[in-house]
Amino acid sequence: MSGSRVVALGHYQPERVLTNADLEKMVDTDDEWILQRTGIATRRIAAEKETVADMATEAGANALKASGLAPSDIGQVIVATCSAIDRSPSTAAQVAARLAIPSAVVFDLNNACAGFCTALATADHTVRAGAARHALVIGAEKMSDLVDWTDRSSCILLGDGAGAAVVSASDEARIGPAVWGSDPSRSNAVRLVNEWQPRFEQEGQSVFRWATSELPAVAVQACERAGIAVGDLAAVVTHQANLRIIEALTKRMGLPESVVVGRDVVESGNTSAASVPLALSKMAERGELPSGKPVLLFAFGGGLSWAGQVITAP
Repeated sequence: MSGSRVVALGHYQPERVLTNADLEKMVDTDDEWILQRTGIATRRIAAEKETVADMATEAGANALKASGLAPSDIGQVIVATCSAIDRSPSTAAQVAARLAIPSAVVFDLNNACAGFCTALATADHTVRAGAARHALVIGAEKMSDLVDWTDRSSCILLGDGAGAAVVSASDEARIGPAVWGSDPSRSNAVRLVNEWQPRFEQEGQSVFRWATSELPAVAVQACERAGIAVGDLAAVVTHQANLRIIEALTKRMGLPESVVVGRDVVESGNTSAASVPLALSKMAERGELPSGKPVLLFAFGGGLSWAGQVITAP
């Protein structure tokens, strides 16, 4: 086998829906203000005792079921997260135990919002090197634990959830080369502060300018490295940070109207490392991803880091 491919997807979201009207009762804000600045209408909030591992397990189980593989087939489990509080056993180890995956290599990966695409590239490299034949890659976050609910600039943004993909060996490379990197000189632009009770903070205008001015060219580079033109894409799924960022970034990429753009941020909010696989899985469930067609995944955020690749839709 000379490559790898995404063979199945799955996702999970908590039951509780937090609307903009709900937020109006909590902080000095209103629906119009939130929609104009972020495009977010609702977000899902996990139950108090619902953990990152709980959500990751549900998404992973759905992806594994869709793949038709047995738990014993999985040789690697990676969970991308920046909100999990457990250091050992890792979230990935907890997922493997709950899904009865017997002997996979398991670890968590923290590259903030770029985490899932980074983890997907890592799984691709693992499978292509022959170190595992099948991998389970999950992005899962409980961002509601990190929110200052008195800060109207940040509490309107974040949500909880998880998305997952099963990666398998393939006779052709169906996951393109990763375009990834970071700008540590600006790492404080998005941050989690206070070690014992972390809180999400960001410099919103700086992040907006960076994402919309510097990253479109990087996203196009991911297409070039995969050997396709931007116009050949069937869909683009970026990090669901803010609808204004998504629309500005994809516009500056020069996408034709035929390309479907993920806008799950409207109903799910910003779920950090979970946002790309969550949006991707929901698009597939709705029939918006034609099987066998190229899809650009591109994530960015804290670090400041970015990661992306073109995959073939399962």
